[in-house]
Amino acid sequence: MSQQKRSLAVDLGGLVLPTPVMIASGCAGTGRELSGLVDLRRVGGVVSRTITVRPRRGSPPPRIAESPSGIVWSTGLQNPGIDAFIGAEMPALAKAGSPLVVSIGGGTLEDYVRLTGALQGRAEVVGIEIHLSGPDEEFERPVLGVHVDRVTEIVGAVARMSLVPVFAKLPGGVDIVPLAIAAARAGATGLTLTGSPPALHVDATTAQVTLAEAGSWLAGPALKPLMLRAVHEVHRALPRMPLIASGGIRSATDAIEALLVGATAVQVGSATMIDPTAPVSIAQGVMKELKARALTSPMHLRGAAAHAVRRGAEEATT
Repeated sequence: MSQQKRSLAVDLGGLVLPTPVMIASGCAGTGRELSGLVDLRRVGGVVSRTITVRPRRGSPPPRIAESPSGIVWSTGLQNPGIDAFIGAEMPALAKAGSPLVVSIGGGTLEDYVRLTGALQGRAEVVGIEIHLSGPDEEFERPVLGVHVDRVTEIVGAVARMSLVPVFAKLPGGVDIVPLAIAAARAGATGLTLTGSPPALHVDATTAQVTLAEAGSWLAGPALKPLMLRAVHEVHRALPRMPLIASGGIRSATDAIEALLVGATAVQVGSATMIDPTAPVSIAQGVMKELKARALTSPMHLRGAAAHAVRRGAEEATT
């Protein structure tokens, strides 16, 4: 098998990425933070930090607390707002050379409609990721994306308007399959599984919650088993839906495990902040695994473990 026939490229419902390893939302910053540390042209794709209609100052410090399971964080979605993002931040990210997916977030349906409209026709943008883990301001619910009705409404509105592929990033730590089915029926191109689950960090010495914001989230290695379960369950329910695994990906082995349970691509989050070259080295590890298995594409790994589970169950009943 010749090297020319083997490729890391993956197809996410029409969005073709050069490798299956992306940088998760917010972890590439504005693009300038990684300058000189990693060649973003070797990364499968970059997801911007989540952009809102109006600027947000974000949570007061401290924003991150370490734990044995990873990091507890609360940024408050700090960002410059859509107008400033389009004017300065988006061109800089696109110039870095990696496919740019823009993460959009809001508290109302109108927010998502306005954000999608502002991104229409922007050549720099290859996809939109819908952040659904924030509060629902219209219905006064703590998390917008845990309700099938709102997932259907918001994903449907964005998908109908968008000229580029749309990926719904579903919240973590919830019953994921009904939400995934709702997003798929509403027109999502693919799904990102999942957002960080809610978490809390307490300082035993001071007897205080460490972060200034009580609404905080967990990131890091503890999320991998949760992510694998979510991807596996959604892949069984929606075998043709492109899935992007997000949560606990730190190595090529982690990425391969996610592919085996049904992911098409993966996002690397906190590991990128520890080692900016992680997305590139993980992709290199996936290529090494393809060679070892005499496979030509990461797509040949997709769902292999899920298929094995089904075969085992069928054999047990015969």
